[in-house]
Parts: sequence; structure tokens; C-alpha cells
Amino acid sequence: MAELSIEEIRSRVESDWSRIVDVLSQKIALGSVSAKGITAEHMKASAEFVAQEMREQGVDARVVQSTNPDGTPGAWEVIGSKIVDPQAPTVLLYAHHDVQPVPDESAWDTPAFSATEKDGRLYGRGAADDGGGIAIHSGALHALGDDLGVNIRIFIEGEEEMGSPSFIPFIEKHKDEFESDVIIVADSGNWSDTIPSLTTSLRGNTDMDVTVRVLGHPVHSGQFGGPILDANTLSAMLIASMYDDNGDVAIPGVLSEEPIGGLQRDMDEETVRRDAAIVEGYKLAGTGTLAARMWTKPSISVIGFDAHPVEGSFNVIADSARFRLSLRTSPHQNPAEAQKALADFLVNNAPFGAEVTVDLGENGQGWAMDPECQAVAVAESAMEAAFETAPVNKGEGGSIPFIPELQRIFPHAQVLVTGPEDPKANAHSPNESISLPALKNNVVTEALILQGLAK
Repeated sequence: MAELSIEEIRSRVESDWSRIVDVLSQKIALGSVSAKGITAEHMKASAEFVAQEMREQGVDARVVQSTNPDGTPGAWEVIGSKIVDPQAPTVLLYAHHDVQPVPDESAWDTPAFSATEKDGRLYGRGAADDGGGIAIHSGALHALGDDLGVNIRIFIEGEEEMGSPSFIPFIEKHKDEFESDVIIVADSGNWSDTIPSLTTSLRGNTDMDVTVRVLGHPVHSGQFGGPILDANTLSAMLIASMYDDNGDVAIPGVLSEEPIGGLQRDMDEETVRRDAAIVEGYKLAGTGTLAARMWTKPSISVIGFDAHPVEGSFNVIADSARFRLSLRTSPHQNPAEAQKALADFLVNNAPFGAEVTVDLGENGQGWAMDPECQAVAVAESAMEAAFETAPVNKGEGGSIPFIPELQRIFPHAQVLVTGPEDPKANAHSPNESISLPALKNNVVTEALILQGLAK
């Protein structure tokens, strides 16, 4: 098989372009919202559509229903392979075919489940997350055709937007069918629609419920107020003690990291302030680069607080208060260790000796790319050639728990996290869209990656 020049690959993608966009448009129209039932017929139809599309690209694809940990039927998954040479490297291509719900279609400027092209972008639920990933895989396999030099395995998941409850049992049951040298997860995005990126890291996560008690029952604030602080105030003191004067997390045992593989470009504060609708005058917390603060340093958020509502309140001292903390951990830290460190800190630093109890929640491991591995070098070279500009790699402050699980199950596989999104994609939000010029470059990129890995 011949090694194709980038011009040949671009030409093949260009001639296939209307088909690629049509596949994505049809995928949007399926409305594969897993929240409406992962076992439902509309999800099976979505999986069958993807499987047929993969078969048309030479992959021996089939639809398999997973099983949940409790033994109940799970999601409709698409798996398959294309073996070109048993001695060649094997690449697993991942994406997911389920999409987020559309709670209020009136918030959309275009029909949510009808692909609409406008100003170089294709709008519709799932256009970027993750129909774009499916389109990239389809386009790259079509572009290489009989010149494909690596073996391909695919896993197009049907419940990613529901937290992937059957993911691990399914992977372990089909481990031989997913064994690979490189895993490409096309479910992230680029720095912008003109600047490509590898996702270098994901923070882990853990949570806990904290109860602060000062009294056996509420008492009158006029009679006892002063020496007895209410539980809400004590909770506020305890929460504040988690940070230093700069707003950095200051919990012994909760680790901090710098961006994985170095930092080519910092986050733009003005853009962050605008995207997050930060009120004027608020000073961003923490020290160091903004990228580190958002990608690789720990963060703690109070995501729930039980207290008496303002409406109907009266003059009593609250005897107890409860709040839920969400801790995003540095990519390399074991989240259970961070969880224990935070719980111990809260119990040991109870304000004025109040009673503090902690109920531990679930943990999700973070992930960090190996910046020195061969697949990364191949991918970065491919991105620069396809986009005609150097990639700016980036981390993600959120968590995608299945990626570290993939790495755990397949420890020798090199993992690349790519994807179709950009800052304008609005994944999970109204008016989700994908940049069509960027999608074309992403298809060229993946074709170049697969060709480069064949070496």
C-alpha cells in the first residue's frame, strides 16, 4: 500500500465531503438522546445507523447490547474491526452516538434535531458532541481506503452522556476485541476552529457530604446568640478555611500540578470572564497561570447546601447544616487519597470545636497524557500539517472517567484524546454546532495520524 501525500489525502476528503456532512446531518436527525432511555428503540436505531456507516468504510461492525452492573440490559454499543495485517499496529477508534437532551427547544435559533448550516458551522444537537467524532472516524477511514496501514477496532458507545454505567463491564467482557496499541478518543476538541489541540490531561473528581452540628436542637437567637454561633456560620468558616489568602486550595495532601507537557499558550482571562459571565470587579482566585488553575490544580466547589430558606425564617440559631463538596483533583493524584485528606482536614479544623461528620461519595481518577510517547509526536505532526499551524495542547478541568479506565485496562496502549469541538461548539447547551472547515481539517488530521502510526 502506498503512503499518501497530504495533498492526496486532502483531495480524497474533499471529494468525500458531501457524504461526510450528510452522515453527520442524518445522525443529528436521529435524536439519539440517551436520557430518554438507553435501551429504547431510538437508541438501537442510532447504533444500527452508525454500524452500517462503519461497515460502508470496511469495518466489520455490529451492534451489541451491554449489561449493567446489576444485570439489567444496558446501552446499544457499536463494536467491530478491520484487520489489514496481523503484524501491523492496531488502533482503537472511540466515539459515542448518544447525545444530550434538549429541555427547551425554544432556546435554539434553529431546529435542534435538524442539521442547519450557517456561517460555516453546522447546527444541531450532537453536531459536535459526538456526531463530529463519528464523522471524523468515517471520513478518515474513507480517505485512506485500501491504503490503510493499521488494523482498526471501533467502539462507539451508547451511554456516555449518562455516565457510562456499563462501560467497564462491557470493555472487560470484550477485552480481546478492544486490545490495541493506540486508542484515539474523539470526544474532546481544539483550542479554536483554526488551532488544533491534543487534550493532555483531565482532572479527577471526588465528592462528600459534610454535616456541621453545634446543638442538639435549635434555640432562640435572642436568648443564646453571642457565645453560640449558628451551624450555617460555622460551616462558612470551615469552608473558608480550605483556601489561603490568594484563593488557592490549602489542604495538606491535596496535590497541585502544572500543565502536562508544558504550556504553549495560557488561557485568555478576558475570554474566560466573558464565557463564564463573571461579574465585574471579581478578581480571579488562585496563583500561577490561568491554565494551571483551570486544568491541573485542584478546585473545591460547594455544589449543595441545606439551610432554612429566607422565606419563612425566624429568630433561631440553626443547630446543624449540611453541604456537599465537589473536589476536582490534579490529573495524577489518586482521588481517594485527596478525598481522605480533605475529610480529615474538615474534621480536624472544626470551628470552635463544633461536631463535623463526613459522608464520602464516589471517586473518579484523573488522566494525564504521556507527552513523550510516539503517538503524541505523530498526532502533533499530523495536526500541524492538516491545520497548517502548530498545535496548542490543552488540558480539561472536567473529568471523563472512562479514559483513565481505558488506560487501566489497556496499560500498554498509548492514548490520544482528540475531538471535533471548539470554544463556540456549545456542547450540552442550546445552539450546539460544529465548524465545518475545522471538521474537514480534523478528518485530514486523523487520516494522517493513522498513516503515521503505520510506520
